[in-house]
Amino acid sequence: MWRRVKWVGAGVMSFGLLALLVLAIVTLRTKLPGEAMTPAGIRQSTSQYLKMRDGVEIAVTIDLPADLKPGDRVPVLMRTTRYWRVSQIGWTVRMLVALHQASPLEQLEDQQAAYFNQRHFAVLAVDARGSGASGGSRDVEWSPAEVADMGEVAAWAAQQPWSNGRVGTFGISYDGNAAELAATASQPAIRAVMPLYDNFDVLWAIQAGGVAQRGQLQEWSNVVAAMDRDDVCAADEAKGWDCWKDRLMTSGVRPVDADPDGKHLAELVSQHHNLNVAKAVATIEFGDDPIGSFSVAEISPSGLRAKIEASRIPMMVWCGWFDGGGGKDALTRYKNFSNPQMVVIGPLSHGGGFNVDPFVANHNPPEPPTDEQFKMEADFFDRVLRNDTPETIESSIQYYTMGEGRWHTTKIWPPSGFSAERLYFGEHNTLNAVAPSASNASDSYTVDFTASSGKQNIWATGFGGGDVVYPDRAGEDKKLLVYNSPPLEMDFEITGSPMLTIEMSSTTSDGAIHAYLEDVSPEGRVTYVDEGILRVIDRKQVDPKGLPYEPLGPAHSFLRKDAQPLTPGEPAQIRFSLYPTSVLLRKGHRIRVALAGADASVFQRYPPDGTSRWTVYREAQRASFIELPVRRNRETAQ
Repeated sequence: MWRRVKWVGAGVMSFGLLALLVLAIVTLRTKLPGEAMTPAGIRQSTSQYLKMRDGVEIAVTIDLPADLKPGDRVPVLMRTTRYWRVSQIGWTVRMLVALHQASPLEQLEDQQAAYFNQRHFAVLAVDARGSGASGGSRDVEWSPAEVADMGEVAAWAAQQPWSNGRVGTFGISYDGNAAELAATASQPAIRAVMPLYDNFDVLWAIQAGGVAQRGQLQEWSNVVAAMDRDDVCAADEAKGWDCWKDRLMTSGVRPVDADPDGKHLAELVSQHHNLNVAKAVATIEFGDDPIGSFSVAEISPSGLRAKIEASRIPMMVWCGWFDGGGGKDALTRYKNFSNPQMVVIGPLSHGGGFNVDPFVANHNPPEPPTDEQFKMEADFFDRVLRNDTPETIESSIQYYTMGEGRWHTTKIWPPSGFSAERLYFGEHNTLNAVAPSASNASDSYTVDFTASSGKQNIWATGFGGGDVVYPDRAGEDKKLLVYNSPPLEMDFEITGSPMLTIEMSSTTSDGAIHAYLEDVSPEGRVTYVDEGILRVIDRKQVDPKGLPYEPLGPAHSFLRKDAQPLTPGEPAQIRFSLYPTSVLLRKGHRIRVALAGADASVFQRYPPDGTSRWTVYREAQRASFIELPVRRNRETAQ
C-alpha cells in the first residue's frame, strides 16, 4: 500500500515537472511582437545606441512594419520620452503571453506604435538623454540639448535604407511637448509634429493662474527620479510583495540589443545626475523665475514661437476639455501660431483613454474610440509624409459639445453665432441678466481651506491619464460662495471662454480664486462644467501685445514686476477667464457660479496660514458678473 502511494506521488511530481518543462519550452518559443523577421530580411524590432555630437549615447528602438518588403521606403514616426522607451519584458509577461492570458501591448503608446506599424510606418522610440537606457544627464526637462538630440536622431532615421527620408514626431504629455519642440531643431527631415495632450506654456503646468500645484509635481518628480535610476519598484511606489511582482513583470528599462546583460546600461544609468524637478520648481513663484539655469520660456513651445513658426511644419494637436488646461493650450496656440494646425478637442481624459463628458454615464469607450483616434492620427501623417509632395493642411478645429454629444468643425475660435451674455451676482445668491442698481450691497465669505474638487478632477488625470469623475457637487458647494440663475427657459450652449469679473476686498493681501461653472438639475444635482483660477496678486491686466503670445481672455503677465498684493479691506477688481469649453445646458436647469478660496485636492493655499474673509460686491458701481459666450435655442439639435 505504501509503495503504491509513493509511486502515485512520484507520478504526480513527474507530471508536474513535465508540465513545467513544457510551459518553459512554450514560453521560450513564443515570439513577442517585433521579434519576428520582416520579408525584407530585417528583424521587425531592434534597439541600438546612436552617439550624439557630444558623445552622449542615446538609446533608440526601431519598430518596422511586419510586412516590410525588400526595397520598401516608409515614413518614420518618432517618439522621444523620459518614461522609458521600452520596458524589459519579464519572464512572467512572456509566460502569460504564451498562455494567451495577456497582451504585451498594455501601454497606450505601445498600441499606438503597433497601429502605426500596421499602417506601414516605421516607429522610433527614443530615451531622452539622462533617462531610460540613454547616457548623459538632464539639466532641465526639454533642454536645448534634448531638442538637438531629436534633430540628430531624425537625420539618422531619414538616411536609413527602409526610410523615405521624411520624419514625423508624436507623443502624449511629456512626449507631446518633445514632439512639438522638435520643430525647433532646424532639421529638414522633420516634416510634421503631433503634440498630444501637451503643455503650450510650461508655466501653466507648474501653476494654473499663478496658483502652484506643488503636491502633484512632487509626486511626478519622485517617479521620474526613480525611473532615471532604473528602479522599477520605486517608480511604481511598490514595496515587499508588490515590488517582487513588479520585478517578475519587468526588471526596468530594456537594454539595447548589443548589451543583453545590461552592463553598459548600468554604466549609462550612473551618468544620470539630473535636476531635482520638484526642488527646482518649488522656487518658482512668477513666470520670470528660472528653473535651474533656464527660463520657463526656453523650454516651452510658447516661448519658442519664432522657431516653430519659421519651420512652417504642420501640426495635429489633440486635447480634452477636462484635461487640466488642455483646451486653453490648444486654442491659445491656434490663435497665435501661423503653422497649419488640425486641432481635435474632445471629451477626453489625459491621453484620450476615457469619455469624460459629465452628462454621459458610461465613460468607456472614449469618444472617439481609441482605434478611431489612431486612425485619424495615421491619416494625418499619411497626408504629409507619404509622398514627395505633401497634401496642403488647412487649419481647423474639431470640437465636441458636452451635454449635446456632437462634434462640430470651425476655422475660427470662438465659432460664429455666439454672443456674450452677462449674468450679474444678485441678492439672495442669484445670477441675473439685469445689472444691479443698489448703491451698497455685498456678500461676505470666509474662505474654507478644506474645499476640494475631489480625487478624480481635471488635474488628477494629468498624472497617469485616469478617468475624470466629479461627484454631485451639492455638498461641497456648501463650503463655497454660490450664485444661481433662474431655470433656463430653453437649451443654452456655452462655447468659448467664460469671463469672470469680481469686485471684492479681502482681509489678507494674497489669495487664490477658484471659480466653478456648474449645472444644477431640477432635482438638485450639481454637475461640474468648467473652472478658472487666479492668484489675486497676479490680477493686473496688461497690454497683450507686450506678451510673448495673446491669451484667450484678459491678459495677465504673471511676472514679478506686475505683482499687486491686495490692501486688506480695500476694494479691487479681479477679472480673468475660465478655461475654454463647449457644453449644452438643458432647459429647466440652472447655471451656478461657485467661488472658492482653495482647492485642497491639488493646489497650494494662499495665504499659507490664518483666516481669510472676502467681501464680494454686487452694486451699481461695483458689479460682479460672469460673461458667457452663448448660443441659445438648441432645441432643434436634440
